[in-house]
Amino acid sequence: MNMLSVKNVNQYYGGSHILRDVSLEAHLGKVTVLLGRNGVGKTTLLKALMGLVPIKTGSIEFGGRSIQSATPYERARAGIGFVPQGREIFARLTVEENLRMGLAYKPARTPIPSELFELFPVLKQMLGRRGGDLSGGQQQQLAIARALAAGPKLLILDEPTEGIQPSIIKDIGRVIRMLADRGDMAILLVEQYYDFAQELADDYLVMERGEFIARGLGKDMEANGVRQLVAI
Repeated sequence: MNMLSVKNVNQYYGGSHILRDVSLEAHLGKVTVLLGRNGVGKTTLLKALMGLVPIKTGSIEFGGRSIQSATPYERARAGIGFVPQGREIFARLTVEENLRMGLAYKPARTPIPSELFELFPVLKQMLGRRGGDLSGGQQQQLAIARALAAGPKLLILDEPTEGIQPSIIKDIGRVIRMLADRGDMAILLVEQYYDFAQELADDYLVMERGEFIARGLGKDMEANGVRQLVAI
């Protein structure tokens, strides 16, 4: 099932045309990977999907319904989980409090899903520790768990491997694959680490100067020269 459908989206900052006729889809049970160098518009696209920046023209549908006029809060409540670049956890709050922020629009007594601790066992050991005291990799696991707390149908991750040690990159990749393989969630992954992206991609997109210059099946990435397209 197609959870996210973006058609002919254009977005501007001042006089600069940032996103140019961008169209993409994300399907349940699949990881759609978006690759591109720094500054090509990837993060702007994600912010547009979350309602953090407005689009000029085009359409965004989630679960078959238009969401381009919805607020970020309404999009989250509809079932979109977002893990921003840089993690943006609450450093002064405990791990438990950070996770509860992911349940902000649920009833007050809603328990933290036990599945989160199965996916990221280290978080259970650190429930009382402040988020700012965690390592970068642990903070990234916390940010993903927070986004998963409310049970989203679409999970959007913006460069989750940035600044993370290799062992935790492997753990994060394992979790992403597991979530997709369950079949009840679509995943849109923005990534610069090519090998990580290739390993996870069911479908891929390559962005350059605000538009997609290549797309296809993840299994064809190497044959299609995607590594060269995104090389710095």
